[in-house]
Amino acid sequence: MVNGAGLPQMKIFFATDIHGSEICWRKFLNAAAFYKADMVILGGDVTGKVMIPIVAHNGYWQVTLRGESQRIESREMLAEVEKQIRNRGSYPAIVSPDELQHLSQEEGEVDRRFSQEMMHSLDRWLDMADGKLGGGQVGCILNGGNDDIFEIDDMIESSPCVTFAEGKVLDLGGFSLVSMGWTNPTPWDTFREAPEDELAAKIEAVAEHVPDMGRTIFNFHAPPYGTGLDEAPALDETLRPTHGGAVMKPVGSKAVRDSIVKHQPLLSVHGHIHESRGIKKMGRTLAINPGSVYGDGVLQGAVIDLDVKKAKVSRYILVNG
Repeated sequence: MVNGAGLPQMKIFFATDIHGSEICWRKFLNAAAFYKADMVILGGDVTGKVMIPIVAHNGYWQVTLRGESQRIESREMLAEVEKQIRNRGSYPAIVSPDELQHLSQEEGEVDRRFSQEMMHSLDRWLDMADGKLGGGQVGCILNGGNDDIFEIDDMIESSPCVTFAEGKVLDLGGFSLVSMGWTNPTPWDTFREAPEDELAAKIEAVAEHVPDMGRTIFNFHAPPYGTGLDEAPALDETLRPTHGGAVMKPVGSKAVRDSIVKHQPLLSVHGHIHESRGIKKMGRTLAINPGSVYGDGVLQGAVIDLDVKKAKVSRYILVNG
């Protein structure tokens, strides 16, 4: 059981799609105390997408940020640059000139080093969670998203204070949480994508073990199709937004939508589509996508109060921090 048993009211802080931003991760952990939450849930797309090499020379370092080359003259400056890179959701990698050449010339070496830096960063993050959340006194649940490599699953699973949620029915103490980080196909062919019929099968395989849908939370990374929680810029054949991103279209999952309509859980939380921050009632289900602007170092989230005795959402609000 994840912490929550015996509480008449349960307060959850939910966020998603921080994509490696260390400042957003710190804000996520701090949200437990700031909002007096009993539990914090990160819905998916935990890790970053970019590695930035910092080349170590004799007595200085060289890095290119936003197209501009910078010379770093001290370890204090180096630490500050590394912090800036991590806060934007990228991974700094200190390499020698020979290592940089090796990375650029040997097939697969960039991916290998990228995964290494990502896993090292995630390991640090989990240590932060252990210290910040009192060694498990505050419930903390993480799930992968379509952009997350599968290697992170075992690392999160082995954490002493963080619970990995994928494909499980978690007992929150009066409520059940069902999670799925997979999405319907995207133009970028990311790691956790599947056709709609496979998504429907994944959902049903775990939903059949839910004891009471009226006390269940769906934590599905893909938002339900056509609900306004899944509006993204329409793309042309080169994957560029048409009309400067002014034309929007629904890109969510029909399997997720159909599962919500069929099962009518109490609450359904989503992410994946950063631009579609919002709230939607789907029958008796309250569906939420808090959105994401991780690149600005801002954590968007939802604070949700649950009445354990009455099995209802008593209060909810979208927040920025």
